[in-house]
Amino acid sequence: MARIDAFLKLGMQQGCSDVHLAVGVPPMLRMNGDLMPIKFRDVGDQELESYLTEIFTKNQYEFFGKGNDLDFSYVSADGGRFRVNVFRKETGIGATFRAIPTDIPSIDKLALPPIVKKLCDYHQGMILVTGATGTGKSTTLAAMIDHLNTSRRLNIISLEDPIEFVHRSKQSQVIQRELGTHIPSFAEGVRAAMREDPDVILVGELRDAETISMAMTAAETGHLVLGTLHTTSASKTIDRIIDALPIEEREQTKSFLSQSLLAVVTQILVKTADHKARKAICETLVMTRAIAKLIQTDQTHQIPNQIQTGKDLGMQMLDQALLASLAAREIDPDDAVTYAADRRAFQRYVTDTTLMPKLDVTGPTTASHAASGS
Repeated sequence: MARIDAFLKLGMQQGCSDVHLAVGVPPMLRMNGDLMPIKFRDVGDQELESYLTEIFTKNQYEFFGKGNDLDFSYVSADGGRFRVNVFRKETGIGATFRAIPTDIPSIDKLALPPIVKKLCDYHQGMILVTGATGTGKSTTLAAMIDHLNTSRRLNIISLEDPIEFVHRSKQSQVIQRELGTHIPSFAEGVRAAMREDPDVILVGELRDAETISMAMTAAETGHLVLGTLHTTSASKTIDRIIDALPIEEREQTKSFLSQSLLAVVTQILVKTADHKARKAICETLVMTRAIAKLIQTDQTHQIPNQIQTGKDLGMQMLDQALLASLAAREIDPDDAVTYAADRRAFQRYVTDTTLMPKLDVTGPTTASHAASGS
């Protein structure tokens, strides 16, 4: 058994989402969003490197030795599965192990908005799940793929970096391909997938113009495309896609979005009322003729108004979702308010009096709280 497995086992027993290892500090666990050190000595540089090299493959060792950050999946001796990032910093190397649950949670278990399940009924178009790093995008996408896998007979091709949840084919065939192992890039993966008779293509991250362009092509040519972006609102997602592509393709991109984008689900993770877990809170945009027109006429700044009044279509702004969960006593008000755009509406829920001065504002404020999670 690799020595690092002892830390990972402890983390799994405690129910943490991440295990952090870095030179000069003890190992740390992220528990419900908070980072907590374990009772252990500060880890030395050579000590940590020896822990990690025990689990590297030859190719990973050579790649990291060239000064590159390293992303890969790892299965511990106890069967725990982790997404791993190894990096260098000023004081030495560091690593983060994200725990991947063995069982894929369902859309219902995650308590995602009902519109998420309805979106899985589409046969063509693009659905984007967005949010900051660590806000549960991968978990939401895994739940959507599992729903498709369970309810429809499809050929699902998932392109990931690295592979996290492992899907067993049920009603559908699920093919999982890993960046760097099976495909050289997401763009090449989408290009190859389109020759493999797919019904659904999942793109782990729309990280560059070429990948976005290929994903758009796949959605336009009769496939259901699921993808992620690191954007923090639905309207910002639209702007990011338009800005990512060359100026000469801007009109074409706006046309695609207005015709083939089905929905954007932007999520955060907020502590539950009992502080024992975190709940996904989602802002949801569903494409309508009105929103399509705003995109085509460069008025994306008005999209939030359409979302706010689109409840009957399954749409909601993040503040609306937060307030609904607060009214249902599902989430912690003091954590929820840090994510709010207009904090004044949350004032009556806050219990931590130290937050009250921050709520004495004359207009909406934007939270800069960074979430982390499954």
